Amino acid sequence: MNSRKVVYLFFSTLLIGATSGALVGFILDWRTYWEGLMAGEVVDFFLVIVWLFGIGAMWTLISQMGFFAYLTVHRFALGFFKTARTWNMIQVVIIAFVLQGLGYFRYVSFGTVDESILGYILIPLFLLIYGLCIAYYKSKQTNFGAFIPALFFIVVVTTLEWLPALRVNDPKWLWVYFTPLLVANTWQLLVLHRLINRK
Repeated sequence: MNSRKVVYLFFSTLLIGATSGALVGFILDWRTYWEGLMAGEVVDFFLVIVWLFGIGAMWTLISQMGFFAYLTVHRFALGFFKTARTWNMIQVVIIAFVLQGLGYFRYVSFGTVDESILGYILIPLFLLIYGLCIAYYKSKQTNFGAFIPALFFIVVVTTLEWLPALRVNDPKWLWVYFTPLLVANTWQLLVLHRLINRK
């Protein structure tokens, strides 16, 4: 992969991730922003959009760091373990642990007496289903050996990148932070093999 492709990957990911974050942030509170615009607060409206775009860009940069960190760890693990199967089994165990923790620990931290844990299971369930779909698509585009690493990246790495935001239990901001991470991670995962021209 040459420098031109690295630059393309960086800026395309940054643009896609930041835009997705800004869109979700606007949609989740569109009535407030729209009423401000109709009241003549045009400058404030555009400043809010730029601010949301900046937040999305920040989380996209975190996504990019996580992506290259995982590529490094993945290569190291493949060299350390004697077979790729061993590393894949370890990744499956970590995926299960992270999904369980994502639901359970959020419930323990933020759940109230009258709340069910079911509401806290929805995000891990969504992440698992989404990860399975992306991993299947990635493996169809490349080879079946990419399935477990792709699932691990979408589920585990995205969750690790999202950890600082999980301390806040505000649904709006959780999604504003989560969306650019997930979109950027998906884009990087699905475009990488095209950039290096390898099936």
